[in-house]
Amino acid sequence: MKKIILTTLSYVFFGASVFAQLKPPAKPAGTVWPAVKAQQWYSKQAWVTGANYIPSTAINQLEMWQADTFDPQTIDKELGWAEIIGFNTMRVFLHSLAYKQDPTGFKKRISTYLGIADNHHIKTMFVFFDDCWNPNPKIGKQPDPKPGVHNSGWSQDPGRKLDDKEYAALATYVKDVMNTFGHDKRILLWDLYNEPGNSKRRDQSYDLLSKVFTWARETNHDQPVSSGLWAWDMTKLNTFQALNSDVITYHEYEEPEKHLRILQVLKTHGRPLICTEYMARRNKSLFSNILPILKKENIGAINWGLVSGKSNTIYAWDTPMPDGAEPQLWFHDIFRKDGSPYKADEVEFIKQETKRN
Repeated sequence: MKKIILTTLSYVFFGASVFAQLKPPAKPAGTVWPAVKAQQWYSKQAWVTGANYIPSTAINQLEMWQADTFDPQTIDKELGWAEIIGFNTMRVFLHSLAYKQDPTGFKKRISTYLGIADNHHIKTMFVFFDDCWNPNPKIGKQPDPKPGVHNSGWSQDPGRKLDDKEYAALATYVKDVMNTFGHDKRILLWDLYNEPGNSKRRDQSYDLLSKVFTWARETNHDQPVSSGLWAWDMTKLNTFQALNSDVITYHEYEEPEKHLRILQVLKTHGRPLICTEYMARRNKSLFSNILPILKKENIGAINWGLVSGKSNTIYAWDTPMPDGAEPQLWFHDIFRKDGSPYKADEVEFIKQETKRN
């Protein structure tokens, strides 16, 4: 997802002081797992490695999950490629409008997806809400990709201001999905809100963020819940996310030195860490220099992108190519649509690092 790129390390140290000085929210969202329980849970997992996944035939979450465009054949093929390189986890975005359109069918499609992933020995992190990219999502046919534009059709969720009735509908959505799949061992973790505060929302996202943790804690589930830290100057959101997540998840698309400083700060919480977004080749966040760090520290590693497709994430966030030509340096993604690797040596390196899984 699009990042606020930090040009200095000041926010890293600022973040450390924030976590040290601020008090927990007066009313924590439900019961957070004790750190010991979180560590015990993590010790039972294989080293978490994988990618953020959307099939190459879908431009956004709605095209992935709506009945007319749900594509289990492509999902099966592409998760097979993930299995071959040793990936054992996919982070997958849901969408509340796909549920609203057809709750029963939506949950059946989730079950179908989970069956496919499980056949490839892959667990899943599901994401509920998202502040990134295009607001005001709509049910139905989704737009065609804009040539050369990164995530030109990705949809925020919910992507608009909410009234009490809409909050109630979202609560029903979250609780129904989590109660339905709350004991499903194929689900590794619930990622409740992707990059809250993005799209210039900042603290406006706090209300939904706090509510979704409350809704999640009111369900019957075995898996941990989290919301990834990503912008180190958003003090209010960062504090809430860190203090209410069972497992600390985070995003970091920068070079190894900056990534190391981030994880050193986050380790002070005494909880397992999973990096749920990294790998932007232009930014020197590479498999070759980040994956070994995360492996050594036993931190989960979920890069952005598996297969180049309609999401156009081979193009950089801020560098469109209107002619749609292939960039010389891909920003994200590992495979072409035919299953051939963008960089064969890169794929071999990933397989070497994941072989102990």
